[in-house]
Amino acid sequence: MSTQSNSVLKYRRILLKLSGESLMGGQRFGISADMLRHYAEKIKELQELGAEVAVVIGGGNIFRGIQSEAAGIESVTGDYMGMLATVINSLALQSALETIGVQTRVMTALKMESVAEPYIRRRAIRHLEKGRVVICAAGTGNPFFTTDSAAALRANEINADVLLKGTRVDGIYSADPEKDTTAVKFDHLTFTRVISLGLEVMDMTAFTLCQENNMPIIVFDINEPGHLRNIVMGEKYGTLVEG
Repeated sequence: MSTQSNSVLKYRRILLKLSGESLMGGQRFGISADMLRHYAEKIKELQELGAEVAVVIGGGNIFRGIQSEAAGIESVTGDYMGMLATVINSLALQSALETIGVQTRVMTALKMESVAEPYIRRRAIRHLEKGRVVICAAGTGNPFFTTDSAAALRANEINADVLLKGTRVDGIYSADPEKDTTAVKFDHLTFTRVISLGLEVMDMTAFTLCQENNMPIIVFDINEPGHLRNIVMGEKYGTLVEG
């Protein structure tokens, strides 16, 4: 449970979206033990502040549905394979969190009771209220939807205060800053402006779901020390998208 008052928090209940690739570290694929510990410690820090934390993690470090076509696998089957990859990552993150004393529940959109609980909205909220980290796995349980869409859906279902999208860049830019040195960073955007500028924040299904429900999104550099903690406390890092 929290060791500090949650009155210092701007965002008390958060949904943290991580990419599967973020678990690779310097590897070409798979899961880095160092990166697992890194993210587990960041999440534990939030919990100790009094935040209620739900996590959605992708599976791109293991398998992407988009890879299936090149491999001769039907796209729907490939999407289900990608969902299973997110379960592997979620179980790995759960283990890393519990190793450092954080109570965690993995809840899956596909039923697999031997390894995780089925996702039930009211049960997920109750876990959060009891101070447990909830990891939502297997996407939405349906093909054709990305883990961004799953993150947007779960954030709205659990009545999160904000959706935090951790990336390897420090916000939203006018172009890819890793390819274009003239790219300009935005500190604050409205949903409408993101659409008018054609900026890629999340896939359109996820973005529209947040827009319609006025769910703020913060895109930030997850690997920058202190940023995740400070954002939850109200400091301005990355790019805030809101209504």
